[in-house]
Amino acid sequence: MELMTHIDIPESEWKIVADAKVLLVGSCFADEIGEKMLRGGFEAMVNPFGTLYNPASIAASLLRTISEREYVKDSVELIHDELDGMWHSWMHHSRFSSTEQEVLIEKMNRTMHEVGTFLREADVLIVTLGTAIIYRIKETGMLVANCHKQPDSLFVRERLSAYDIADQWQMLLQLLESVNPKLKVIFTVSPIRHKRDGFHVNQISKGILLQSLDEIVNCKSSNGKCYYFPSYEIMMDELRDYRFYADDMIHPSEKAVEYIWQRFQDTYFDNKTKDAVAKATKKWTRQQHRQIVKD
Repeated sequence: MELMTHIDIPESEWKIVADAKVLLVGSCFADEIGEKMLRGGFEAMVNPFGTLYNPASIAASLLRTISEREYVKDSVELIHDELDGMWHSWMHHSRFSSTEQEVLIEKMNRTMHEVGTFLREADVLIVTLGTAIIYRIKETGMLVANCHKQPDSLFVRERLSAYDIADQWQMLLQLLESVNPKLKVIFTVSPIRHKRDGFHVNQISKGILLQSLDEIVNCKSSNGKCYYFPSYEIMMDELRDYRFYADDMIHPSEKAVEYIWQRFQDTYFDNKTKDAVAKATKKWTRQQHRQIVKD
C-alpha cells in the first residue's frame, strides 16, 4: 500500500563526479545542500555573497561577477546605518558589513574576484530560488538583495512576472556559457515558505518561479545545459506531513533535508560518486566527534 505520493524524477543523463567544482547560490536552502556537498568532499563554494532569495538579485550578483565591475567608495550601493555605525551593501549579506567603508568594499571586491575565478572553472552551478518578491529603493528604483532591517518606508515592494525572470536568466545563461562553456546549471525552488508575505502570496510567488524555470529549462537557447530538480515538489507532496518540518513549521527538518539530498544524489550521482560522498561524510562526522571530545 502506497501511503504517500511519489515525485518521479528522471535520472540525469549526465553525472556530477566526485571531484567536481560546484557553485551554489540562492536561498538558505542552498546553504543546506551546500553543506551536504562540502561534507561529501566536493570542492564547493556556497552562497559566497550570502543568502539571496529572489531571481533578480541572484542574476544581478552573477552578472556583476562576470563583468568584474568593482564596488567603489561612496556608491549608492552602500548604506551607512547611523544607529549601529555599520556600513552595509544593499546586494550582500550582513556578514560583509563593517564599521569602515573601505573594509566593506575590500571584502566585496575580493569575494567577487574569487567567485569569478571559481565560476570560470566550475562544473556545476546550482541555483535555488526562494521568492518572486523583490524590493527596490523608493528614491532611486535600485534593486536590493538585503534590506538590513531598514524602515519599510524606504522600499517599494514588487512581484516579478515569470516572463521577466525567464527573459533575464536566458540572457545571463548565454553570458555564463561564453565564459564557461562546460558549465551545467541546476535550478530548484526552495521548499521553505515565506511567511512574511502571507501564505497566499507565497503560493503565487512559488508558482511564478516554477513557471519561469519551466520556460528557462525548456528554452532552445539553454542548449541542454540547464536542468530542474523538484525540491519544492518533494517537500509539498512526498513530505507534506508536519513531522518533516522544523519547530517553526516553516523550514524543513534535518530528516527532510537529508531525504531531499538523497533524491538529489539518486538523480545526479553515479554509484562511484555516491560511495565517495559517503566515505567523505563519515570522515567529516568522525572529525567533528573528535573535536567535540577534545573541547
